[in-house]
Amino acid sequence: MSEEIMNTKEVARYLDVHEKQVYALIKTRRIPATRVTGKWIFPKKVIDEWIEMNAKTGLEEARQKSGRITGALLASGSNDPVLDILQTCLRKAHPEFFIFSANTGSREGLSALEQGYTDIAWSHLLDPESGEYNIPYLDKYLPHVKAVVVNLFFRELGFVAAPGNPLHIGNFADLRREGVRFVNRQAGSGTRLLLDYHLGKAGIAAGGIAGYGEEVFTHIEVGLAILSGVADTGIATAAISSLLGLDFVPITRERFDMILDQSVFFQKGIQALMDVLTGEEFRKRVGNLGSYDFSNAGKIIYSKA
Repeated sequence: MSEEIMNTKEVARYLDVHEKQVYALIKTRRIPATRVTGKWIFPKKVIDEWIEMNAKTGLEEARQKSGRITGALLASGSNDPVLDILQTCLRKAHPEFFIFSANTGSREGLSALEQGYTDIAWSHLLDPESGEYNIPYLDKYLPHVKAVVVNLFFRELGFVAAPGNPLHIGNFADLRREGVRFVNRQAGSGTRLLLDYHLGKAGIAAGGIAGYGEEVFTHIEVGLAILSGVADTGIATAAISSLLGLDFVPITRERFDMILDQSVFFQKGIQALMDVLTGEEFRKRVGNLGSYDFSNAGKIIYSKA
């Protein structure tokens, strides 16, 4: 079947669920599907849009319910393994506080913050004109939020490839070579924005890259796609390449921030998170990761007047 059209078995594999669950979703009209000559078919683009819409709906539902969960903070946006460590340290040091986090991409994280669906946005959106991260996007995406931008860390982002880099991936031009299969991040993610910027700068058409339309939502998924042989390269953090034993070709060092409203910043849960971020236990756990810089972690970079 065409890569753009999936049957029930293929969509079950794509969603990592049993095929029976797909039929249950069809029966309750909770998944978009079309019946053609007696068989259910699923356009991949429509399924991807459905996944993204469900992520947004989940945020809204969580926001509505969170008022009944004492100590809960909602977060959405980009992802990084360090966030898991940070949340674990928060739970250990302050068991009364915890974070529900959704991997929606940096841009959608800011949109969720603007709409009041989340307390925190994780973001690493590069503004190509200024070279600044996140702050140039605040007026556009957070016009009604009195934003505070707090640095969490700097990290290395680059091409990841199979051990030994057998296809010799070294730059963006290599992505259009015959036989190179790319795995992409979703539109709205900081990584996708970085990719599209460099492609435009080099005059490379996205349509000439095999796999440009193959999107995943996390860095670990990029790494696993390469490890499993589904793709030859993608863009992810140096930490993922190290974790999975993949080769890494650096592209940039980027700033990863936490963005929230000033009124939320002074809440006890956020102040507990700030204490953990600058505390000895967290620094000890992340100190040997190698590809991160925590020298400015906890520093307020911007606060809207």
